[in-house]
Amino acid sequence: MRTSEIAKRYLDYFSKHDHLVVPSASLISPNPTTLFTIAGMVPFIPYLLGEQTPPRKRMASNQKCVRTLDIDEVGKTTRHGTFFQMLGNFSFGDYFKEEAIHFAWELLTSPQSEGGYGFDPEKLWVTTYTDDEEARSIWKNEGFDPEHMQIFGMEDNFWTTGGPGPGGPCSEIYVDRGPQYGKDGGPAADETRFIEIWDLVFENYEVDNVKSKTDLHIVGELENKNIDTGAGLERLAYLMQGKENIYETDEVYPVIEEAERLSGLKYGENADADVRFRVVADHVRSALMIMSDGVRPSNVGRGYVLRRLLRRTVRSMRMLGVTDEVMPHLLPVSKNAMAPSYPELETTFHEVSESAYAEEDAFRRTLDNGTSILDVAVKKAKKEGTDPVVSGKDAFTLHDTYGFPIELTLEMAAEQGVKVDEAKFRELMNEQKSRARADALKKRHNVDLSVYDDFKKTLEAPLEFLGYTEYSSRSNVLGIIQEGKGSVAAVSAPATIEVILDRTPFYAEAGGQLADQGEILTDDGAVLEVDDVQHPIKGLTVHQCRLTEGTLVRGAKVTATIDQDRRGAIARSHTATHMVHKALREELGPQATQRGSEDAPNRLRFDFQWGKAPSKDVMNAVEARVNDRLRDNLAVTTQEMKFDDAIALGAMHLFGEKYGDIVRVVSIGEDGWSRELCGGTHVDHVGKIGAVSIMSEASVGTGVRRVDAVVGQGAYDFHAREHALVSQLSDKLNARPDELADRVNALLAKLKESDRRLAAMYESNLAAQVPQILETAKDSSEDVAVAVKNVGHFGSVDALRKSVMDIRGRFGESKPLVVALAGEGENGNPVIIVATNEAARGTGIKAGDLVRTASKTLGGGGGGKPDFAQGGGQDATKIDEALSSLKAQVLKH
Repeated sequence: MRTSEIAKRYLDYFSKHDHLVVPSASLISPNPTTLFTIAGMVPFIPYLLGEQTPPRKRMASNQKCVRTLDIDEVGKTTRHGTFFQMLGNFSFGDYFKEEAIHFAWELLTSPQSEGGYGFDPEKLWVTTYTDDEEARSIWKNEGFDPEHMQIFGMEDNFWTTGGPGPGGPCSEIYVDRGPQYGKDGGPAADETRFIEIWDLVFENYEVDNVKSKTDLHIVGELENKNIDTGAGLERLAYLMQGKENIYETDEVYPVIEEAERLSGLKYGENADADVRFRVVADHVRSALMIMSDGVRPSNVGRGYVLRRLLRRTVRSMRMLGVTDEVMPHLLPVSKNAMAPSYPELETTFHEVSESAYAEEDAFRRTLDNGTSILDVAVKKAKKEGTDPVVSGKDAFTLHDTYGFPIELTLEMAAEQGVKVDEAKFRELMNEQKSRARADALKKRHNVDLSVYDDFKKTLEAPLEFLGYTEYSSRSNVLGIIQEGKGSVAAVSAPATIEVILDRTPFYAEAGGQLADQGEILTDDGAVLEVDDVQHPIKGLTVHQCRLTEGTLVRGAKVTATIDQDRRGAIARSHTATHMVHKALREELGPQATQRGSEDAPNRLRFDFQWGKAPSKDVMNAVEARVNDRLRDNLAVTTQEMKFDDAIALGAMHLFGEKYGDIVRVVSIGEDGWSRELCGGTHVDHVGKIGAVSIMSEASVGTGVRRVDAVVGQGAYDFHAREHALVSQLSDKLNARPDELADRVNALLAKLKESDRRLAAMYESNLAAQVPQILETAKDSSEDVAVAVKNVGHFGSVDALRKSVMDIRGRFGESKPLVVALAGEGENGNPVIIVATNEAARGTGIKAGDLVRTASKTLGGGGGGKPDFAQGGGQDATKIDEALSSLKAQVLKH
């Protein structure tokens, strides 16, 4: 039975028993303290805690989950997996133990022909909590064998959230895999033979003072009792499919098969290789599912976890002998295996795959560069002692300069029997982070965030934002924060302070839109210039001001007024950003999704997901489309609605962004040509923008492109400068504007011909010097003949290389010879080429060593083989000095 069918049977069963079946929540955890959804019950926590009212009292789901603590253990055993799926049924104040146990027993033991799972009742075992006689009685009433029941204590069979709230005993269901997997005696004897497949949690207590799983206080019985169950889908799958472990199931094993094909190795023949196969299978699937929920590789948070998964995959395949790219082979296989359970993977796969492939390309370069640096560090460590340790400084350099993660350094060093001074590495990392934190603190005027937290607790009502409709407001000063002093009651000019108002027209920087600027005037004459507005914490708007006149007192009545010209220019840029986003999606497809933006006066910056540079024709079409729509003067409207309604309406939203139940939708055009969730400010008709000119498009990271554009007055100024430049060129070239391209092409052709003739002359002069250089070498009385010459301008590097090889060939092998010619290339930079004959190499002289020495003198670098090498530098005035040092090095040999 396929994994997707096992999940379907579960959800169908509970749907028939009046449960609302809900789709899996995102892997991106709503809890800011965790990166991913780590358990099936996480999306239901607000209902279990009574914080929200559930849509139905009975619910069921198949929840996607990711746990990352075990990444380093993945593959070493068959029990650890990063991505997994948890089937669950939940009751919020409805049914309790009797129904929960009956549902589990019936679904597990009913014949497969009747929609059940068909487990043999004789192979099932259950555990119950010490004091839960009620659960044991219910199991017996279901016909369960009392000999297959075991009683565990609070450590194993009592559940809490880890803090105050609901808690209660649980009953776990196990399957006996048979004597070939371990000793008899139930879960208490062997949890390799007896595998847990379902956990039923009976939340009937209120608990507090939770210090550990066994040290807590039970306050009393809950008024509304809950059921929270979890059945591991992967475990059910491998048991029902007759496999040995999760890696051999239908959703995972196809990746192993593809890795076998790529590597030419067979899974099951070598223990070390098997670990690599399992790492690849787990990590490819986990990365696919994480990326399909909008996460992209980065150096922080979820993105860093994803990057580790992708990079460990690539390196594991290298350990299996595959040096070519692997993700284009492995990722589609995983997608095909998972699509029956998650059809939406087909929709997101283009964007996901582009990002994954780009990350692999980048890491392969990192791996090539970093591996050679690490090898040097390992060799150095082995020379320094019997217990070799790579220094923390070397590990930090690998991380900071070459992008080599410490986990990879530790892993690769261990494979060579070398340790890493991880403590020193962490020390250096902490120093770097401390510097970054200090810089960030300076940007907040050295005010610790706790000041804001403490202030927010004193607010009697939420702060009010009036800026959508008002440019000025009468407000009250609720708080004053001064650099180095924190919250103060009063301050006199001159001073740099932060001001909190009960109501404000100032827009705080958010969603890419820069903050408003303006002024605040008190009724008694104090003047404050507002330079910036921020939300240092959620729900608090802070005006960063310069107090230039008077004294500001907490509680003062003020008039707050924004700079309307700046606001208007930013609004034009923000609306233009939405239009650029829409036009890009029209040209490139729905995969071109926003990854960031900045809306500033008269200019915009827009980052979007795309794996390669769009053509000039595409970008020209985007610009033309935006300006066409400007001429249509589409209306811009805003509306607040429920998040689900907005998504159903087709509103674009940012993956990973947190949205409330009620969202603001900005629509352009009556038909909703562009529709996005957005809290920013906009023009009411796009015609007011004037014009948009795209200035550049470039890469800003793996799989992310950036558009820079000028808007409104910025676009006008740009076109004015362009017009002035064209006029100047027309005057200088004595040509009409429409003739400029032909005239410039003609000049470039003449210049190219002149360069060709000059190069030919240089090469002719070089060739004429060869006989004299050769004769001088033959007349040398030294044991090693050294033919060195500063040839001046030499034309092409090929000509210089040919002359060096010609001299070496005509000299022969009568005695050791080193040929070293140097001169100025076409760009004026020095180039040196060295060749040795076989007799010279027989004495240990290597061209590569000589070039490296000379290139250092020239302010550059170079290298090559013992018989031929090339280098260069920046300082052509040092050519004679470099040749002299090279000759001295040869003669000392």
